[in-house]
Amino acid sequence: MTETHADYQLSQLDQLEAESIHIFREVAAEFEKPVLMFSGGKDSIVMLRLAEKAFYPAKIPFSILQVDTGLDFPEVMETRDRWVQRLGINLVVASIDDAIKNGIIPDAAKISRNRLQIPTLLNAIEENGFTAAFGGGRRDEEKARAKERVYSHRDEFGQWDPKNQRPELWSLYNGRLHEGEHMRIFPISNWTELDVWDYIGREQIEIPSIYFSHQRRVFERDGMLMTETPLNPMREGEVASERTVRFRTCGDITLTGCVESTASTIEEIIDEVAIARVTERGATRGDDKFSEAAMEDRKKEGYF
Repeated sequence: MTETHADYQLSQLDQLEAESIHIFREVAAEFEKPVLMFSGGKDSIVMLRLAEKAFYPAKIPFSILQVDTGLDFPEVMETRDRWVQRLGINLVVASIDDAIKNGIIPDAAKISRNRLQIPTLLNAIEENGFTAAFGGGRRDEEKARAKERVYSHRDEFGQWDPKNQRPELWSLYNGRLHEGEHMRIFPISNWTELDVWDYIGREQIEIPSIYFSHQRRVFERDGMLMTETPLNPMREGEVASERTVRFRTCGDITLTGCVESTASTIEEIIDEVAIARVTERGATRGDDKFSEAAMEDRKKEGYF
């Protein structure tokens, strides 16, 4: 019989993993049709790894959902496809182009590509009958996400009311829904960027190559280094040059900046993140720079 010492304690990473796995199992047991929102970035890949461990040796009992902006990094899509193939999981792709073509998004030309993800996502959730959607938001990323619960209620219009959130005392979650409503679930809400990288290193998780240092032609815009690409034409006065960079977050190629870095291993990235004083979204996401409350405004409308 195995004996456990009285002073035995889990590491911080083990505690975070156990909490996340508990949330995945709770949702799978409580909700009729959950789905995991998957961008192909480090946070959603960590979520996929946690879901894999939560239900092993069985397969993950829900689909993954990706909103295709048509502006994703090719390296991210390649990594996504390898994960889908390895796990044998069902992938649902909600395309912005298809949503525009089918008339789901009126006046699309007047709206930024990033905001077009909102009606595309809400339509996919309604069309597929998803009752809960896992997201990779973390409280350390941005102030709107800091105030959001693990179980985040969305009304029949897919909207979030930050002033009307359900209490979660003692990690007890209220998943009751009325017809047409759904829940957003954030299993890694209590993780930090450093925790995510520590976990990626410990679990040897495959992530897109753009997270590591590489040579790339970039130009400066609004204090960020943006990728030179036909999808994001340079403006007057902007000049591209080749630099050694890496990405701290993955999103729309026209709005996601990179940082100058020589960190080419997970260990070097951990050292870099440990001394960073700005979150990855604050440093490199143009969609969060439109206004002081840009993220909260989008989340109220139904954003991830």
